[in-house]
Amino acid sequence: MKYTLGFSPCPNDTFIFDALVNNKIDTQGFQFDVRLDDVETLNELAINNQLDFTKVSYGVLPLIIKNYKVLNAGSALGKGVGPLLISKKIISFEEVNECVIAIPGENTTAHLLFTLAFPNAKNKIFKRYDEIENFVLDGNENSLGVIIHENRFTYFDKGLQKIVDLGNYWEEKTGYPIPLGGIVGKRNIDEKILMKVDKLIKKSIEYAFTNYPLITDYVKKHSQEMEPEVIKKHIDLYVNNYSIDLGNDGRNAIEKIIGIYRNIHEMQDHPFSSKNGLFLKEK
Repeated sequence: MKYTLGFSPCPNDTFIFDALVNNKIDTQGFQFDVRLDDVETLNELAINNQLDFTKVSYGVLPLIIKNYKVLNAGSALGKGVGPLLISKKIISFEEVNECVIAIPGENTTAHLLFTLAFPNAKNKIFKRYDEIENFVLDGNENSLGVIIHENRFTYFDKGLQKIVDLGNYWEEKTGYPIPLGGIVGKRNIDEKILMKVDKLIKKSIEYAFTNYPLITDYVKKHSQEMEPEVIKKHIDLYVNNYSIDLGNDGRNAIEKIIGIYRNIHEMQDHPFSSKNGLFLKEK
């Protein structure tokens, strides 16, 4: 059986899926047509119901849950892993509302977390995550950016300043780990198939960890010329126990972020919840 599978070229995703898509584990007859792209593009593909399985931002879930279920394995979720708001100089919380803020995609969790902290900020533009540091560097002192992924490890060396850790803001407000992104599968795929693929993703992660801290050629090839130390920091930050299985804390955090989305956008309750089909059944 062959299915489409989307994930990003970032080290945490290639680390998770390397063994699965490169047949380092027994795939039990499953094959995958892989689409590697930035998460905002994957979000758009999911909105248009184009991929069978894909990584998405949890911030986009309210727009896709009628077509997709959240799998147990493959998530980027945890504490101290959230996006950062950066600038050329330190400014006050209140001054942020008057600035132009570059955000890595309209439907990303980063945008939702920023909106939670700064509901009155209106001067937002949306860029690929890897364009935001340069936007801040090349702009004036009122140019801010929300950074994710490896830019968390590079902004300070470029002379940029952290204004707010949006992940910490979320944790202080909710008490939950930060639900950045996860893997979803189409609802019209048989539940038994979804569960088998979910187990394969878990096995792929476990295989990767048995060889870690080895960085495989597959991870290096897609890491955009990151230094090995940065690749390892990236994996250490975003791949953890929640990646192997969401657990109750992970599911509660995802429910919470969907609730915040509904409040911000004044939406009625979504038709799915943890009690009636938002998540794949627990293994």
